Amino acid sequence: MSLINLKKELKKLDKDQLIDLIADLYKKNKSAKEFFDFYVQPDEVALFKKYRDKVYEAFYPKRGFGFKLKEGKQAISDFKKLGTSTELIADLMLFYVETGVQFTNEYGDIDEAFYSSLEKTYLQALTLMKKENLLGKFVERASKIVRDTRNIGWGFHDELKGTHYDFYSDAG
Repeated sequence: MSLINLKKELKKLDKDQLIDLIADLYKKNKSAKEFFDFYVQPDEVALFKKYRDKVYEAFYPKRGFGFKLKEGKQAISDFKKLGTSTELIADLMLFYVETGVQFTNEYGDIDEAFYSSLEKTYLQALTLMKKENLLGKFVERASKIVRDTRNIGWGFHDELKGTHYDFYSDAG
């Protein structure tokens, strides 16, 4: 069904029917519940902390051992969908990369796919920051990420260093 058709159907409902429909959606759909909770009480900081914890748990699960990059990336994607500020999205993306670098420095080199995911997220974060004029706000963290990769293999350090230079070359 298209959005146009959905709107036509929703216009046929009266206010009470719409309220019932939304309440039913709220009860049955976890992401809808989270969206409406944020809509009614928009606490970006609390929401950010919740998603930062999800990213952290993707690398350091409460039970067992082993990273789940897909879950970390999904947390970033879900956070974006809630309509949060660009600054917090960039912050969460950098946190994902920082946590991956920390994980590698604690447990040793992982594999190329792992580093490719971190490289892609680092590039996406810096691209978003440039678009939103946030590069200056995050320069120290972005630089520290690169410094912290010095002893990591698979060309990871060189790739992040090049990406960093592409965005911060004129920053001094």
